Amino acid sequence: MQSFATQYGPNVKIKDAMSFSSNYYAVLNDTASNQDIAEILVDRYSGATYPEPGPNMMWNTRFGAGRTRAGGTDYDLAGAQKLAEDFLTGYLPGAQIQESHAMPGYYTFDFGRNETEGMLSVNAFSGHIWVHTWHGPYLGEMNVTS
Repeated sequence: MQSFATQYGPNVKIKDAMSFSSNYYAVLNDTASNQDIAEILVDRYSGATYPEPGPNMMWNTRFGAGRTRAGGTDYDLAGAQKLAEDFLTGYLPGAQIQESHAMPGYYTFDFGRNETEGMLSVNAFSGHIWVHTWHGPYLGEMNVTS
């Protein structure tokens, strides 16, 4: 994972890694700015590493299709979390936000009722919500060393 992360820049490291039934997931962090910059996946069987689809590819204003977006965002982290919480009341009653990552152009949240059950992202410009349905059930955190 870390060797793939360096393709994003010399100061990019794995910040957070999780195991799901369908893949491994990691947040990339630019240590020079301490900004979370992208999300990647690793195929559990082949080891192939690639940018996470969905918000990471479509909304990321630094590395994704959203990089042509200019101007300020309409939602800060607190506003995006409120949208996510409101969405979860209908999507998975009783679920709460457990962790957040501010990415360029969007926010990603882990959610669950007691333990992590899923992940969703909120677009920082439009407020649209995208549930990360491709992961499968959450298996646990991973310890990744550089």
